Amino acid sequence: MILYTFLEQRDLSGKTIIPFCTHGGSGFSRTIETIRKKQPGARVQETGFAVCRQNMDTAPAGAAA
Repeated sequence: MILYTFLEQRDLSGKTIIPFCTHGGSGFSRTIETIRKKQPGARVQETGFAVCRQNMDTAPAGAAA
């Protein structure tokens, strides 16, 4: 939730937001939709970078960089 607070307190209009996360099976859930609501002037990439905990050992090094 700290990231939602950050998004509420900043204006990222004109910027591109690329979501990323690790998860236990839920993926992004509704996070991308929530980011769009909190930052209507920003472009939010539809497909971010998500790694499921079962795949952490096989995730490519530096893939999020």
